[in-house]
Amino acid sequence: MVNDSLSDLVARVKNGYRANLVEITLPWSRVRQAVLEVLKKSGYVEDVTRQDTELTVKLKYHGQEPAIVDIRRVSKPGVRIYTGARELSKITRGLGIGVISTPQGIMSHREAKKLNVGGEVICKVW
Repeated sequence: MVNDSLSDLVARVKNGYRANLVEITLPWSRVRQAVLEVLKKSGYVEDVTRQDTELTVKLKYHGQEPAIVDIRRVSKPGVRIYTGARELSKITRGLGIGVISTPQGIMSHREAKKLNVGGEVICKVW
């Protein structure tokens, strides 16, 4: 059993790209699926499909190079990191995206900035 499912998600995606895997599988949860859908919309993963209690993630590559250079968990169970709508552009400095959990749902920091909402910073991807 995993205590922090989002840290597990980040580790599995990072390890999948480092091992040059085509796809990875992980246990399904609503939050994991929402984070992966944000990565799919932003062009960092090819496809996300749900089969019963599993998520299958097809990883995206540009030739031999992975689409994700690095992915890091920001807010952890022991230390939660929250940000307001004004500070959202400082998260990645234009290099990638931040995945934010807002009252309107999980979205990229660019979408949150447009909606003028802040929230918990789940992870950074570039």
